[in-house]
Amino acid sequence: QVQLVESGGGLVQAGGSLTLSCAGSGIIFSANDVAWFRQAPGKQRELVAQLTRGGLTNYADSVKGRFTISRDNAKNTVYLQMNSLKPEDTGVYYCNARRSALFAYAAWGQGTQVTVSS
Repeated sequence: QVQLVESGGGLVQAGGSLTLSCAGSGIIFSANDVAWFRQAPGKQRELVAQLTRGGLTNYADSVKGRFTISRDNAKNTVYLQMNSLKPEDTGVYYCNARRSALFAYAAWGQGTQVTVSS
């Protein structure tokens, strides 16, 4: 059974930085495409950043140049480094993984709350 546990969220002022972590069990991140999503209050969950098995990255336009997704295979952990945070980055952040675009994502974890104050 796949379990994803996100951590590292918190309250930060605009312009600040946070690093989110996602620990996985029952899944090998290096063998999957991994991604970070976020859900702001009253909005749908949206893709923020993606890292393929082959190492290709993809970012939402709103976070390009500010966020970096990475993976530590030895620790089976995925990270999201977030810099120059803006109030519109506020939301619950979730990680997930899937074998490829032909497969569904795993069950969602609890997420971690990020709040950026102005």
